[in-house]
Amino acid sequence: MRKIITITTLLVIASTLLAACGGGTTTASDLLAQIKQRGTILVSTDPNYEPQSFLNTEGKRPSDTKCPSDTLTSAEMQGFDVDVALEIGKRLGVETCFATPDWDLLVAGNWADKWDISVGSMTIKPARQAVLDFTTPYYYTPAMIGTFEGSGINSVEDLAGKAICVGTATTYDDWLNGNLDLPASSIYSQPPAGVIVVPLPTDQECAQALAAGRTDFVAYATSETVIDANIAAGMPVVKIGKAVFSEDLGVAIDKAHSLPTVTLLKAVDDIVIAMHADGTLSQLSIQWFGADLTQDPTK
Repeated sequence: MRKIITITTLLVIASTLLAACGGGTTTASDLLAQIKQRGTILVSTDPNYEPQSFLNTEGKRPSDTKCPSDTLTSAEMQGFDVDVALEIGKRLGVETCFATPDWDLLVAGNWADKWDISVGSMTIKPARQAVLDFTTPYYYTPAMIGTFEGSGINSVEDLAGKAICVGTATTYDDWLNGNLDLPASSIYSQPPAGVIVVPLPTDQECAQALAAGRTDFVAYATSETVIDANIAAGMPVVKIGKAVFSEDLGVAIDKAHSLPTVTLLKAVDDIVIAMHADGTLSQLSIQWFGADLTQDPTK
């Protein structure tokens, strides 16, 4: 009897210790279950991509946040992509937290479980689809070229043989290098002949460098929304000609996550479709861009 009591006591103690160490926590069956279990979704986005996503310098981190200390909260970020991510979190019933990794790490896939999804204006294209899963596009943007005021450059053809800045591993980089793998219906113009490509970590940094007087390039390729934001911010830049191609932008999920992602992809895709249907995306687009960019330009 004493032996049985001793064994029972040891089992109770072991059970208590496991629970205290988290051993009693049910292991999530997939990524969606894990997100709901922890009460947060970790979204990767760009901290320097106004008006899509940028730091809110006046925002204060709330004391009751569930977000990890090395991430940003909804109070510390702002922009169209940020609001889309917040709405996704809201509809999943969890708090949205933000991480800001380098762009080339995101598009390469194999995130090592560091982020759950990317809401960062990522263009859906075959090379990326090999390592990432995408939702239905949540909006569409025209790609354009900007230059400084008084440059004398009035068309894409005027840029032949000149240096153009782009964000590393972006579709703008692909276009200038002749590697843009988008449908023919989405490509409106070919890159200028003999162009010299100057890469920076993000295309917004191209605009900022140009406005600051950098002279090793004369123009930058980016989304029209970025150039519009640059102009609105008082930067001495102008658009060159018309859009050169159109981008379909979706929420991305890493195929290499250690947990199954099928249910999360389905849940987020359903949310994106619902946000199209109920006008949420159109409203946010008009708020941040002054125009509804949620309609497919090829249809």
